[in-house]
Amino acid sequence: MSSYFNHVDHASLLRDFPLGDEFLSRFRSLSRDELRARQEEQFKSAVARAWKTGFYRRLWGEQGIEPGDIRGLDDLTKLPVFDKADLMAAIEQHPPYGDFAGADPDTRVILHTTSGTTGRPQTLLFGPRSREIQNLLLARVYRFQGLTDDDIVHSVYGFGMINGGHYVREALLHWTNALMLPAGTGAETRSAQQVALMRDFGVTAIVGFADFIRRLADVAREQGIEPGRDIPVRMISGHIGREDRDALSAAWGGAAVYDWYGVGDTGIIAAEGPDRDGLYVMEDAHVLELLDIDSGAPVAEGESGDMVATVLFKDDVYPIIRFNTHDVSAVKPGRSALDLNLRRLQGFLGRSDNMVKLRGINVFPQAIGPMLAGLDGFAGEYVCRVKRDEQGRDDMTVHVEVAGAPDKVVYEAALRQALGVGAAIEFARPGELAPLTEVETRQKPKRLIDDRFEGA
Repeated sequence: MSSYFNHVDHASLLRDFPLGDEFLSRFRSLSRDELRARQEEQFKSAVARAWKTGFYRRLWGEQGIEPGDIRGLDDLTKLPVFDKADLMAAIEQHPPYGDFAGADPDTRVILHTTSGTTGRPQTLLFGPRSREIQNLLLARVYRFQGLTDDDIVHSVYGFGMINGGHYVREALLHWTNALMLPAGTGAETRSAQQVALMRDFGVTAIVGFADFIRRLADVAREQGIEPGRDIPVRMISGHIGREDRDALSAAWGGAAVYDWYGVGDTGIIAAEGPDRDGLYVMEDAHVLELLDIDSGAPVAEGESGDMVATVLFKDDVYPIIRFNTHDVSAVKPGRSALDLNLRRLQGFLGRSDNMVKLRGINVFPQAIGPMLAGLDGFAGEYVCRVKRDEQGRDDMTVHVEVAGAPDKVVYEAALRQALGVGAAIEFARPGELAPLTEVETRQKPKRLIDDRFEGA
């Protein structure tokens, strides 16, 4: 009988996608031309698989593209970009899986979905080989950032149908010897219970989204448990983005904080290393383009744009070629102190599909938190609410959790200076915004409530 394990040669994967010291030595010695040659070989295999799916035959055929037109990465820009809306349309036309799998009949398919918080969940499909490569790459990054076999890891990624918690658990279980506490979100394991478990097991590393990790530090202190002293966390690895990493580190007794980036469809794409000087793109596994949000043209180095991913190793199930994540970043120029021959990103800067244009200025709600960090009384949680008046003018109110009695005028002035446009401030007490942000139940709390089209 064909099983998951029959499809995976773990020794071969380690040769192709090394971990630990082998990872460092490879990308200190591998030239850009040698890297490109490896990418080309994988890209051809991914394109061949894509032609076996109805989704790509339709997407590419509508642009007049035929098999043989795409011979290598130099032809990548001839192919159209697609995004989640295209995938959801495919699922509507071919429920419940869509027509983008393209798996051979004997391939063991792994099924997850997105959270579905904004509508019908999107199907996520994985083959055994590509899934294990995703797992391996995440373990590569954890080890790159300093995870050891002696660490006890507390994970706050959610389980259920979504991929996050399962993916992280598999990465740690299959490719490291660290011990993991799979706590999940606050809805799966109550926050107070989580911090008690962390204390009892002596957790040394936390993985997850920054917002909830910060919230756990507050809960710990409410329970009389002091992070750093009673819970010896030395490392936090997760999706930091525009969050205040210094505040997060201080909340956990000075733990080192590391950022990484990926989405459910692609797995991990880029991550910080021990230098914490930009996110290294895993270019042996991905080709990442940054395209202008409005025109779709490539942006210059250092300029921000949508991250468009091509996953080189997904040649078994659900090939991904030019997927627009609508997450915004920019290339970090220059070479790093670690001397790795990999491009670096500045990190997650916001979402172009959550961008709000106020008086001609682009505002990313995810960027508001760092702008408020350090202001007197800011308690770390906020949500932006946008409304449109009868004259068609958009206005934004930022609801902010604060402790004490800070000056609202100071907050509004700080935002105006940082954004270049005014926004109103409304204060709330710590914990009051949880029903709006859903920080206790969502992997990523809401930062934007868009009321512009209410009742339309």
